[in-house]
Amino acid sequence: MSGLIGRKIGMTSIFDENGKNIPCTVIQAGPCVVTQVRTIEVDGYEALQLGFDDKTDKHSIKAEEGHFKKAGTDVKKKVVEFKYFEEKHNLGDVLNVDLFTEGEFVDVQGVSKGKGFQGVVKRHGFGGVGQATHGQHNRLRAPGSVGASSYPSRVFKGMRMAGRMGTDNVTVQNLRVLKVVADKNLLVVKGCVPGHKNSYVIIQK
Repeated sequence: MSGLIGRKIGMTSIFDENGKNIPCTVIQAGPCVVTQVRTIEVDGYEALQLGFDDKTDKHSIKAEEGHFKKAGTDVKKKVVEFKYFEEKHNLGDVLNVDLFTEGEFVDVQGVSKGKGFQGVVKRHGFGGVGQATHGQHNRLRAPGSVGASSYPSRVFKGMRMAGRMGTDNVTVQNLRVLKVVADKNLLVVKGCVPGHKNSYVIIQK
């Protein structure tokens, strides 16, 4: 699938031709450099490795410098492989936002916002004291019973309990491309995409 690496700029809203207010997300999509071409003969599969966002020399290691030197580009912060790319590209080619067209649908993948250690009400949508069950008459947001005693004498795997929430790989599918700003490499898609502002996202056709 053809795609690009981008950065989430933030959310805004635009009006369509009928005057309806549409929430949308602005993404800086590219420019991405082809940093490696995977082939069946060498790697056992076909894919394009794209790099996005320059890295400073101070934070680069020699192995990275040698890898990106083959493509004739600076060391990149974010590197992603795309399988089944629609078009053939060579090492060092630069891909821009004009890969996408207005009106088509894309999938956007990113890492959701981290929310830290959360309880069962926020993490799993438990009812709390308003829908009190399992004896939680005096514990407002407690999880209630989590298992029997004599059998199985343990808590089953997958039990919904408190824990760390967020920072998951999330893919939002079928987002319509509302606008492509080629001179600034900006892509405006309908709806929201995962991640905080300035986080990396992967856009696929």
